[in-house]
Amino acid sequence: MAALDSDREPLDFATLKAVSGTTDGNLGAHLLTLEKAGLISISKETIGRRTRTWVLLTAAGRLAFSEHVAFLEDIIQTSQKTREIES
Repeated sequence: MAALDSDREPLDFATLKAVSGTTDGNLGAHLLTLEKAGLISISKETIGRRTRTWVLLTAAGRLAFSEHVAFLEDIIQTSQKTREIES
């Protein structure tokens, strides 16, 4: 979702695959899970004989991602404060 959050334009499957370093099957499974949760929307476009898959972060997905980043930042800050106290 980080790749999707960096741009408000949809990203194609190939770009997401390259950024994430995953296999087609693994990325496809994750995207379906995120779509079912309403965090992303998936659309397909036929170009010639090929189908191109586009993925866009929904408003709910953007909010969930922001909350997750804030949660991780809290963990980091708490960890740093704990280290300072223990030093």
